[in-house]
Amino acid sequence: MCPLRHPESAVIWRLGALAIAAIVALPIVGVASSLFVWQGELWRHMAETQLADILGNTMTLLIGVGIGTIVLGTGTAWLVTMTRFPGSRLLQWALVLPLVLPTYIIGYAYADLLAFAGPVQSALRSATGWHRNDYWFPELASASGVAVLFSLVLYPYVYLAARSAFLAQSQSLLEASRILGHGPWRTFLRVGLPLARPAVAGGAALALLEALADFGTVQYYGVHTFTTAIYRTWYGLGNRQGAAQIAVVLIVIAGVLVILERRSRGRARFQIASNLRHRSEPVVLRPWPAMGALLACALPVLLGFVVPTFHLGWLASASGATLNDPRFLGDAVNSLLLAGSAAAIIVALALFLSYAGRLVRRRSFNHVIDFASLGYAIPGAVIAVGVLLPLAMADHGIDWLARGLFGLPLGLVLSGTAVALLLAYTVRFLAVGMANVAPGLAAIDPAMDASARILGATPRQVLRHVHLPMLRAPALTAAAVAFVEVMKELPATLLIRPFNLDTLAIGVYRFASDERLAQAAVGAIVIVVVSLAPVILLCRAIDRSGTTSSPRDP
Repeated sequence: MCPLRHPESAVIWRLGALAIAAIVALPIVGVASSLFVWQGELWRHMAETQLADILGNTMTLLIGVGIGTIVLGTGTAWLVTMTRFPGSRLLQWALVLPLVLPTYIIGYAYADLLAFAGPVQSALRSATGWHRNDYWFPELASASGVAVLFSLVLYPYVYLAARSAFLAQSQSLLEASRILGHGPWRTFLRVGLPLARPAVAGGAALALLEALADFGTVQYYGVHTFTTAIYRTWYGLGNRQGAAQIAVVLIVIAGVLVILERRSRGRARFQIASNLRHRSEPVVLRPWPAMGALLACALPVLLGFVVPTFHLGWLASASGATLNDPRFLGDAVNSLLLAGSAAAIIVALALFLSYAGRLVRRRSFNHVIDFASLGYAIPGAVIAVGVLLPLAMADHGIDWLARGLFGLPLGLVLSGTAVALLLAYTVRFLAVGMANVAPGLAAIDPAMDASARILGATPRQVLRHVHLPMLRAPALTAAAVAFVEVMKELPATLLIRPFNLDTLAIGVYRFASDERLAQAAVGAIVIVVVSLAPVILLCRAIDRSGTTSSPRDP
């Protein structure tokens, strides 16, 4: 018998993985339970007032973000991978920088930058002598305007996936296309893009899920979506069951996006023979095309990172607020504690699940592990609703038992504490840990496990003494990315945070909602600075390996 298949040890790991999958399923079960509660009046009111607006805005966002991220991400990935022009090597990693900006932060920055009294329009009127009605200026407070902002910070999802696919392509195939008479554009459209289509579809699906889950930006710009409807129904009407039923619609839309992406990827699998995998030097562009490529790749970085970040820094310095302010200090401490705790839990669970899959090599068990990673496809607002409903029921049961047995009321032990937040973060971002840890573990030769087991080591000892030292880099990357994701998370934190527990994301949202963007800029800058760490790790991994995949791919 294979020494890796130790039945007694495998049972422990199998049961543990099933328990983790059951916990991850809590939000879906909690939301689905709301379908048994009659909410006809709520849906009738929504149909008469805002349902059509919500559906229209959601479709506009999805279409706009889909087109914008695919065009920006795929085009820039092709240019910096397959061609050389001045600054191309610098732009290879700079194009990832917009990923550190949460969607709501870029929304707040451009709201102040492009407002009528903002610096851009003020400078325009000062230079031309125009007045309010003398010129046209784009309006961001619309679904299409928000889609443009989303595209500027979400295109790196597609860029990372597309660049990985382009790096894996054979230069021989591209050269053969040119020999047959195809120019650079036809080669890109006929050969390069079709080969990269599965990766592009995966990156675009992630971007669409992020846009679907956004709350801070659409709320600030007054664009009605399902996430804003969930928040208003919960807090405005005090109707948790109604909010859960609206969340079901979000789950359905997210599920459709995931199914479409996986079907597209499943129908478009391309393999290249090993003798065609040689790579020649990228094409050096002539001066005028090089200028065009430089402009095309620099604009997304400037508009998606440099301009909003510098404007936020200017607002923060002009406000006179510092992190010594008790408001920011308390929010920063809460954010760091929550993000650090959640990152540790996520990495630990990712290690457990990945190693359990290594021990229990069954297809049905692998499906369980895949299910545990689906939380990233569920918007934060939905997870918040799904987590609180079962935890509230558990709290009532615990309080009832405590009163009956000890005559002592316990109150909200689970749903009223940071436990609910940590559970929501774990469910939402466990896929981040799995996407980094699982490939690292799979790269370790199984013969090392067999050798250790023959020498008498238990599975736990193999993991501790053999695998963990080799998984240090993937685990640190997973922890860094999970840490930043929790730092930026707004919808789930806003809905289920305990009283008097605010984070930097909540502080930024509150200041921005009160039109105090100068104060909000301080917390926003802190989030951006902290978020740079995983991007630096990612860029270094790109330089070392020559290829990469998105660290958030579930």
